[in-house]
Order: sequence, then structure tokens, then C-alpha cells
Amino acid sequence: MKLKQAKACVLRVGGTNCDLEIKAVLTELGINTDVLHMNQAIKRGLSEYQMLVFPGGFSYGDYVRAGAIWGKEVVTRLGKDLERFIDEEKLVLGICNGFQVLVETGALPGDGASASGIPTAVLANNNSAKYECRWVRLKVESKKTPFTSALNKDQVIAVPVGHGEGRLVLQSEGMLEDLISERRVVFRYALEDGSPAGGKYPENPNGAIFDIAGICNKKGNVMGMMPHPERAFYGWQLPSWGGEPPEFGDGKAIFEGAIAYIKKM
Repeated sequence: MKLKQAKACVLRVGGTNCDLEIKAVLTELGINTDVLHMNQAIKRGLSEYQMLVFPGGFSYGDYVRAGAIWGKEVVTRLGKDLERFIDEEKLVLGICNGFQVLVETGALPGDGASASGIPTAVLANNNSAKYECRWVRLKVESKKTPFTSALNKDQVIAVPVGHGEGRLVLQSEGMLEDLISERRVVFRYALEDGSPAGGKYPENPNGAIFDIAGICNKKGNVMGMMPHPERAFYGWQLPSWGGEPPEFGDGKAIFEGAIAYIKKM
């Protein structure tokens, strides 16, 4: 597909943020991007898009638990359209609150039917019991998803987090074993030497099991991650670049991988 013919959609509801930042990033990379409120997306449908992004923020104030209300809304009002989108192997990315939403819909970890509305995991309160806003290191654990196609296995990248509920908890130990064996653990929080954080705080900012920062579904076309790659896209966003900033940060590669996949569709 020629990139000028492709389109991405960034969804929003009350309380979301980073939607315009994601649009800026995708536009920079050459893909036409719409920011649509859920009501607009329901009316228009998703068929014209090749990529769908659930951005960060605090959808509906994160009442009940993070992402729960928006997740249920997605299932009841957009569920069949989302399932069709996923089944056609188009790309879905959930960042921070968007990751929480995809977990609440059942689209992640993605063991059964997509958008089933039955969560098999949760992004629980951080072990620190406070909001964590800091730069972290991520080890690239898997190349199963297009989102890591522009990165190397075991590469360590720097991306910031900003969340109060990012501790991934799975339904069973067997589910973790499946995620690992099927290469669906995409990113893990890492130490300075690139080794897994081993639950160490603040390198693992929330206490997530197996230091998991991002996962994908079985097909690899749906990925959720707690850190914000759109906040590590431009060099001037980086915290310690000194005098002349680099042109781009590590987050760019995640979006470049998506663009490369869309071109091949």
C-alpha cells in the first residue's frame, strides 16, 4: 500500500490525552491521521483505516479502575468493528491508558476472541502506591510484532512512563508461561546494563510481573505498552541531551515499524 493512501485513527473520549502528540508523530512519518471521538468513530466505522491507536490519559476519570469504563464502551459500541479490524491483521496500539483499555476489552493478552469483554489480566495499582512519572529503560524482548521490526532483539531503549496503575497482573501463572513461550512479551523494564530489572524499583516503576512493560496478541498486530513512545520521538523531548539535541529519540523506531508494516499491506 502506498503510504499516502493509508490512514491512521487515534481515538479519544473524555479524559484522554496525548492524542494530538500521536497524530503529530504519525503525520511526521507520512501517514494521514484522524483524531476521532468515540461517537464519531462509531458513526464512521473503522474500515477506512489501517492503524488504530488508543492513547494515554485518564479516560472517564479512570473511575472503577483504569480503562474499565472505556473498555466496556468499546466492547458494547465498537466491538464487532474492532474484532473485524483485528482479524484483518490491521495494527492496533494501546499506550498507557490505551493498554489498560485493550486489556479490559479482552483484546490483550489476546488468548481468545478479540474484544470479548472478559478481561484475563489487569493493570493494577503501582507497588509504590503513587503516580510514577520518569524515564525508564526497556529491553526489546520480542520481534513478534511489527512495532519492534525496526528495533533489534535485546536492544535497550529509553522511553518515559506516566501512570498510577501499570502493574500487569495475569489471571494465572500458566498465562505468563504462554506469553513467554509464544514471544508475546514485547518489552521488559531493564537495568542500566540491559538486564531485566528483576522487580527492582524504580527501574521497574510499578512492580509488573516479569518486568513486563508491553505485550502483544498471538498474531502480533495488537500491542499494548505502558511507556509513552510518542514522548520520546523528537530529540528535544529527551531529558539529558545537553547542547544540541539529536534529531529523534528511541520512540521513533516503534512507529517506524508500524509504518513499514502498513506499506507492505
